[in-house]
Amino acid sequence: MPEPVLELIAVGRRTGGTTILSGIDWRIDSGQHWVVLGPNGSGKTTLLRIAGLRLHPTTGSVRALGHTLGRTDVRSLRSRIGYASAALADAMRPGLTAAEVVMTARHGALEAWWHHYSDDDRERSRSLLDRVGCRARADHPFGTLSSGERQRVLLARTLMVDPDLLLLDEPTAGLDLGGREELIATLTNLATNPDTPPMVQVTHHVEEIPPGFTHGLLLDGGQVVAAGPLATVVTSEALSQCYGMDLRLSTDGGRWTIQINRTDQ
Repeated sequence: MPEPVLELIAVGRRTGGTTILSGIDWRIDSGQHWVVLGPNGSGKTTLLRIAGLRLHPTTGSVRALGHTLGRTDVRSLRSRIGYASAALADAMRPGLTAAEVVMTARHGALEAWWHHYSDDDRERSRSLLDRVGCRARADHPFGTLSSGERQRVLLARTLMVDPDLLLLDEPTAGLDLGGREELIATLTNLATNPDTPPMVQVTHHVEEIPPGFTHGLLLDGGQVVAAGPLATVVTSEALSQCYGMDLRLSTDGGRWTIQINRTDQ
């Protein structure tokens, strides 16, 4: 069997006496694109930080890109994982141009003047902005972009180092309808491109699952409720168990919608 891109075995995380995650088994293989769903406080962001080698588990083991966490140089390994989160967006100086935000990922930096960049780096950053539909914003200050544009710029940033795994922590949070749909369309294009590495998207809403994603993981109370192909995980029954309410799921054109199942209707 081929080496997994990421494998978590019996992973747990405790902070200040509180259990955040417990007994997490999760394997991501090449060609898979995962969505992680669950209610607030279920441990989604903590799980993604562990997957991105930005946080060590309290128990269990993590194997990423052929290496075991704790037995390798995590700095070089981390550089092969594209990671985008709201915290990263807040950390970027608003005066940086969109192209500079993307380019600085080459060295995992937050400022363009910290390192030397080649003309190839500059051209690649613009090419990646074009890939996510933001080439026209390349020279615009990051702080002047719309929320949706900033998220697409950060998505381009994750691709700057040709990563082997992409991790996206709630990329649609705070976006208006137009921004959300533009980002989902960009993620769909990436998911249907065979050259795109495995992706993981954390979200609260089934409506934000891009077509082309293949697998799902449901978390509740820091434990896995269900994990596997989307067709077996994103179901009315599994989501009802995860969220503790009677939910009805429907699909249309590769997109999901969900609502409370009212017996009086």
